[in-house]
Amino acid sequence: MDFNINKKLTFEDLVEIMRILRGDRGCPWDKEQTHESIKKYLVEETYEVLDAIDEKNMHKLCEELGDLLLQITFHARIAEEEGRFNINDVIREIIEKMVRRHPHVFGSASAQTPEQVLTKWEEIKDVETDKPRPILDVPKNFPALYRAQKLQQKAARVGFDWPDITGAWDKLKEELKELKDAETEGIGIKEELGDVLFAVVNLARFLGVDAEEALQDTNRKFIQRFSHIEEKAKLINVDIKELSLEEMDIFWNEAKTNKNKENI
Repeated sequence: MDFNINKKLTFEDLVEIMRILRGDRGCPWDKEQTHESIKKYLVEETYEVLDAIDEKNMHKLCEELGDLLLQITFHARIAEEEGRFNINDVIREIIEKMVRRHPHVFGSASAQTPEQVLTKWEEIKDVETDKPRPILDVPKNFPALYRAQKLQQKAARVGFDWPDITGAWDKLKEELKELKDAETEGIGIKEELGDVLFAVVNLARFLGVDAEEALQDTNRKFIQRFSHIEEKAKLINVDIKELSLEEMDIFWNEAKTNKNKENI
């Protein structure tokens, strides 16, 4: 089946492509997919968008946003075939929501700071639901660190919080001691470790640091420094497994020094 990609393409063309792929003469793989079978791709594409942003690669960002948009179109097409909703319903819903939740822009309300906007946003969300939302209404599929941060933020909004950072530091010290005790006794280690991580996220919140982003930065730093060890092993023609821990530590510190010089 021919499709003219030389014309000026629009969003409607993407919707039509998906209709063709899911049609009788379409793609066998696309036709057999369901909301459940493709949900993992929605997550994957989202993280690839984030990678492109972190890399400041605008060409890649453009491409990855297209991949993400495809997943949205895919889900909308499946729903349309089931007679539930279509892509126009999706667009209408988000437009109505954005207008409704920005009364300080599209109405007579006032909000002078980002904090005031977020507070109003949550208030409007509460009004929109038929029944009261739980205070800790946070999606269970969020990454664990990110979810912990959101849970703590929501609890803090109703006053369940330390008055200052001292309480967060003390709680972390308490949880570390309980983890050490659990290790000694050999009981409850997993639970206590989870409590330590939760306390660290709480401390990050008081420090104004996004815990998820902080750990991602450290992951990248670890990869960069370990890659330096790999490269040094290749240069001296030695299998990395044959390096002693002391030798690895020397190369690790070289990577740290090189990075510090780059930042000068």
